[in-house]
Amino acid sequence: MVNSSLVATLYVNPVTGNDANTGSRANPLKSITRALKQVKTSTIIQLTTGTYSTANGEVFPLVIPPSVLVVGNEANKGQEMIISGSGEYQSSSFGLQNITLLLLGDASLLGVTVTNPATKGTGVWIESSIPTVANSTFKNCTREGIFTTGNAKPGIVDNLFINNKVSGLVIAKNSKGEVLRNVFENNVLGIAISDFAAPLVANNQLWSNGTAIALSRDAKPVLRRNLITNNTQGGLLVNGNAVPDLGSPQDPADNIFREQGKFDLQNVTEQKIISVGNQLSLSQVIGAIDFMAATADTPSQIGVSSRFADLEGHWAAAFVEALFSKDIISGFPDGSFQPATPITRAQYAALMTKTFQLSESNQLNKFKDVKSDFWAAKAIASAAAGGFLKGFPDGTFRPENNLTKIQALVSIVNGLNLSGGNPNVLMVYRDRVQIPSYATSAVTVATQKLLVVNYPQPDQLEPLRDITRAEVAVLIYQALVATGLENPLPCAYIVKPETEIPSFSDIVGHWAEQFIRALVSMNLTQGFANGTYQPDQAMTRAQYTALIAAAFNPPAKRPSPEFTDIAKDFWAANAIEIAARGGFVGGFSDRTFRPTQNVQRLQVIVSLVNGLGLSATEQKTLTYIDQDKIPEYARTAVTIATQQKIIVNYPDPNLLAPTREASRAEVAAMVYQALVASQRTKVINSPYIVLHISN
Repeated sequence: MVNSSLVATLYVNPVTGNDANTGSRANPLKSITRALKQVKTSTIIQLTTGTYSTANGEVFPLVIPPSVLVVGNEANKGQEMIISGSGEYQSSSFGLQNITLLLLGDASLLGVTVTNPATKGTGVWIESSIPTVANSTFKNCTREGIFTTGNAKPGIVDNLFINNKVSGLVIAKNSKGEVLRNVFENNVLGIAISDFAAPLVANNQLWSNGTAIALSRDAKPVLRRNLITNNTQGGLLVNGNAVPDLGSPQDPADNIFREQGKFDLQNVTEQKIISVGNQLSLSQVIGAIDFMAATADTPSQIGVSSRFADLEGHWAAAFVEALFSKDIISGFPDGSFQPATPITRAQYAALMTKTFQLSESNQLNKFKDVKSDFWAAKAIASAAAGGFLKGFPDGTFRPENNLTKIQALVSIVNGLNLSGGNPNVLMVYRDRVQIPSYATSAVTVATQKLLVVNYPQPDQLEPLRDITRAEVAVLIYQALVATGLENPLPCAYIVKPETEIPSFSDIVGHWAEQFIRALVSMNLTQGFANGTYQPDQAMTRAQYTALIAAAFNPPAKRPSPEFTDIAKDFWAANAIEIAARGGFVGGFSDRTFRPTQNVQRLQVIVSLVNGLGLSATEQKTLTYIDQDKIPEYARTAVTIATQQKIIVNYPDPNLLAPTREASRAEVAAMVYQALVASQRTKVINSPYIVLHISN
């Protein structure tokens, strides 16, 4: 017989724990070392605040077996869960090493701080394994924070590497894996990649290191969308026979290099490196580099020379040059363009009229402060008639006032009659609260249409700031792209919401953040207008059906009953009908649906099993600590959901709490797991997913 068994959790507290305890929440162990002696397959070692060192009974190195998760506090990257120490490890590829932790198989290290103060000390050693290291901090190691070697394929995601004496991260031998969204700061080397290693290094930030990335021997990493700035020596150093993938005509790299001490990119090898889509200062490039353009569909930034002296190397130079060549925009008599200078409302009206060839208007006296003989009177009249600009409530136009960013965005959206866009895209802006209510819809559309350019920080809209001449040039060009009149040009400062929309303000560090973000990215769920998701609020039955209809769009299995309390114009009427016909939900004996009633956790579990038509393949025995609260009719569904890894229990995986109202976070997590079970999306690693093992 194969029994269902839940993930075991061992609690460790270096302050109040005792290694003679059982390791329960109430009676925690004192050391990770003791917990490791008790672990079985699929065990969570849950750490609490404190320092884990030899003084508290740790024996280093700590060897984390496969399928074991060491979990601290992912919300603050383990600031208060400090693992500090060193022990000898005999590496099959590099001999004797001083390391703090060794990760085997698919072990996970989440939300901790690791430091190795010993001579030539490494924080985490990864050798021919496939672990996950996420939301952790690696600092003050006397050599490097993480070392990967052999045939390792780790996932190193959302970590902070700071003040490590040699390198934040070393990737050697035949290592691959993914290095995503990490921050490397104040390390001698940010990332060192050697031998035949070929990892994906993407969306990382590397600043204030000696050298950001150093390649040697035959390394072949893929570098995409990294921000590499203010490193005292340089950005990317290529030695030996290394050949980095810095983009192709079909796949621009979009790495940003700026303000390094000596070089952005230095190639000391004998072969030429191809760069497509990277933002580099040509004066900071050393060695043989071939700058290539991308295809029309995926264009790339190449070195752009400008006729304007003050645009050499400027981020908007390519856009200005393109508009200048079409006689849309011009410079000043002294040969300058003055890219940082604001633009007045009158000047902008003239640009709109010229760019979009607006019809002449006879209403020259529409605004009381624009006389008919004013140099831009006709342009202002045409721009107003064309819907690009409006006046103020007092009847003025204020032509000499500087145009703000929000006015420019609203102007383009209204003038071109653009529409569409998901309100969730506004989550990309950290300062979204500054967007005036009247402009929310326009900014949503502008963002979705790739009209918005934010320099130097793409997530800072600064809507009320005066817009510059450079920004106007890019905005106009993007408007031409949006209307099919021009091909795109590459620019790292154009906001692209489809790549990575940040979390809602109240889910950062939340246990369900990954599930919620994943559903948002698939456009299956939305937050609220104030920028929150409210993950811990209960979810109504109507809201649940809306999510089910969007996530599964189930085919009809049965006629939909007519619920007496669902009007045809009710906002969720269609979703309720879809979910009911698809077998996900039903009504009550009095023929009501009760849409405003909160859905229970057990109802969600049964709904997902029934709606997806899942069945048990083996006999299982439930071992939840509150399984006596599961009604007899639902036991089979709970067993199936457990087997299919649909059930998510926070904070204790052993506690089902079947009759408790389900929160928005819990529903999001279980719906996502149902999508995984039906092979419609990828697996998310979370210690709160209930697993089973075979005995």
